Amino acid sequence: MIRVLGGPKRLCDGLTRRDLLQVGSLGVLGAGLGGRVGAAPEASSTAGLPGFGRAKSCIMLFLYGSHSQIETFDPKPDAPSQIRGEFGAIPTSVPGVNFCEGLPNLAAIMDKITVIRSVSHPFPVHGVAYATTGNPAIPLAMELSPRDPAHWPFIGSVVDYMDAGRGGGAADRPEVPRNLQLPFAFSSQRIGEVARAGPYGGFLGQAYDPICTEFLGQGTKKASKTLAALAWDDLEPYRGITPDSRFQISGVNGPSGTVTLDQLDRRRTLLQQLEDAHRGLSAGPAIDRHRETAYRLLQSPTFRQAFDLDLETWDTRALYGMTLFGQATLTARRLVEAGGRFVSVFWDEYGLAGTGWDTHWDHFPRMKDELLPGLDRTLSGLILDLDRRGTLDETLVVLLSEHGRTPQIGNVPGGGRDHWSRCYSVVMAGGGIGRGRVLGKSDKIGGDPVERRVSPKDVLATMYHLLGIDPAAMIRDRLGRPLPLVADAEVISEVLA
Repeated sequence: MIRVLGGPKRLCDGLTRRDLLQVGSLGVLGAGLGGRVGAAPEASSTAGLPGFGRAKSCIMLFLYGSHSQIETFDPKPDAPSQIRGEFGAIPTSVPGVNFCEGLPNLAAIMDKITVIRSVSHPFPVHGVAYATTGNPAIPLAMELSPRDPAHWPFIGSVVDYMDAGRGGGAADRPEVPRNLQLPFAFSSQRIGEVARAGPYGGFLGQAYDPICTEFLGQGTKKASKTLAALAWDDLEPYRGITPDSRFQISGVNGPSGTVTLDQLDRRRTLLQQLEDAHRGLSAGPAIDRHRETAYRLLQSPTFRQAFDLDLETWDTRALYGMTLFGQATLTARRLVEAGGRFVSVFWDEYGLAGTGWDTHWDHFPRMKDELLPGLDRTLSGLILDLDRRGTLDETLVVLLSEHGRTPQIGNVPGGGRDHWSRCYSVVMAGGGIGRGRVLGKSDKIGGDPVERRVSPKDVLATMYHLLGIDPAAMIRDRLGRPLPLVADAEVISEVLA
């Protein structure tokens, strides 16, 4: 699909342009501020640990707004009711380990995953950039400014950059991009508040932003949402979508999945116009990289077919759940099988800000009707599907969020839990992660770790290690200063297989 836009639109790179000639998100995505500036070291500082490079690819699932540790992977059935909440606990397939009763499918596959119950940090804000980059501290003003020049690069952007630096030549032209994001550009489908920082190229430049899909489909269930004076009542795709819903990169994979030679020539002409229009705005290497990527993807049947969910059986699609999160995650599995390196799936806000997993109010109704069923079906479906296909051991799966939720339930309609970063849970599986393990322990109310405190930076370091990238490798920022990928972090050895 090729579009000429005559009005303002916020793109995946966070920029707004009027009367911009756009060939989908590939047109301007990543118009960079500089070229390649670093390389990976020859030997890893964590080479003595098992699993280095075990993961060929990574699927990162991010629950924006942040899930409650108590209503998911660390229930507290013996706590007072104002802590315990409305859900009970159920046993998992690992003796002695309980999950929230709203996660029966995940409880059944606990023997295939690892849960960390003691992740902690001091910043209880929606810090997607903090959770997914090596920046050791990000002020709130930066979290609300996606293109602040001090931002460090998103983990998927670093993987793309480091792999390109190590390979060079043809290795920098994979048939499937190394850094992809579904179901749409982060923070782009809701109104209210300001754009959030997070999955961007940071000081590597916009050339290393993720390539984002767009969602083409229809929700099937309505939801009503409020934010201060704003109200929203419409179909909510995270609750359900029609079977013909799809994801695509504009200008690459159209509804028919084919591109004629004439169409390809016309698109090359449009891309050339776009390059000319941006020649004075951005550095040449970034434009060249994106133009080459666009040309390559336009001609790649492997990449286009990865988005064709009709090639999956109905049973497989149902395994993931017929929701936006479920079908985006299934598409992510198809993309890594086609050769993708790092694919992110965000359960994002939709319609209004303050939604997603940000349950300050209506906590229990949303948990029952949307959030827990969707998470339970999708994450368990992904793990089971990868395992039966024989690819779980080479595919790293990580479930992240910015923080947790308060142990104390707020006295608001539907109950509410506010931001809480002192203790929360992360799930890891596959790609060199051990099976059936629980690391760390929280106190009686899920408020603070009492065993094996883990930083979100440690989680990132572990992901880099399993992907074959030394977390202590140095890259240079915009001022040429050498910085480690993740400072003051360690690989979490206890979770490694």
